[in-house]
Amino acid sequence: MMQDVQNRADTREMPIDRVGVCDLRYPIIVMDRENRQQSTTARLSMSVNLPREFKGTHMSRFIETLNSHRGEVTMRTLPRILQELKERLDAESAHIEVEFPYFLERCAPVSGARALMDYECVFTGELNGGKSDFILGVRIPVTSLCPCSKAISEYGAHNQRGYITVEIRSRPGQDRIPEIIWIEELVELAETSASAPLYPLLKREDERHVTMQAYDNPAFVEDVVRDVAIRLQNDERIIWFRVHALNQESIHNHNAFAQIAWFRP
Repeated sequence: MMQDVQNRADTREMPIDRVGVCDLRYPIIVMDRENRQQSTTARLSMSVNLPREFKGTHMSRFIETLNSHRGEVTMRTLPRILQELKERLDAESAHIEVEFPYFLERCAPVSGARALMDYECVFTGELNGGKSDFILGVRIPVTSLCPCSKAISEYGAHNQRGYITVEIRSRPGQDRIPEIIWIEELVELAETSASAPLYPLLKREDERHVTMQAYDNPAFVEDVVRDVAIRLQNDERIIWFRVHALNQESIHNHNAFAQIAWFRP
């Protein structure tokens, strides 16, 4: 009979906040507003707490739990995955982070040329005792044009690529599962707050349109983060958010950022 070393008692009286596996590459299925489901590849981190009396946890059970759900990872399945991790690993709390690229087909504004564009997304779930938590995060690339540069220049204005990171918690429904906020909704909301969106494929007539659109909609990084925040506040489904706007400055040797965090009283 093989010894189970991990199940041995530990005498150091030191509990561990989180122990588990990380940097796990795994194919997953996420919810897609248009096509219902989308297959992608995620990088996962899964962990549980470890009481002071246990020497170690059973790392293989993290993978077994994930396999039992066949890679379906959404705000509706994460609570079940976390509950199973708690039960199988005899833990009080469980935590999971799922980072993945999400693809949307984008249509160029004039030519109508279509191509896929990726967005960096994160699901973060935690189950601690009977309290559950879920955060959806999306990083959206945009264009911003400097209002000051436009005002003081005889022609032209400097612009740059920016990134708007939106993290939200949504209101729990009657089944205690958070209301669905689509990734597409956060992308649209962020893009309308910037000087112009980014596109994966542009023809010449599209480049002209996007260039002039940005020139007609100058925005400081402060303007961007405030506009996103106001739009999120107006969505009654959202009970908490954090918005971070970053401009990769084109004429400075530094970047600029602004951030707002808020919760619904």
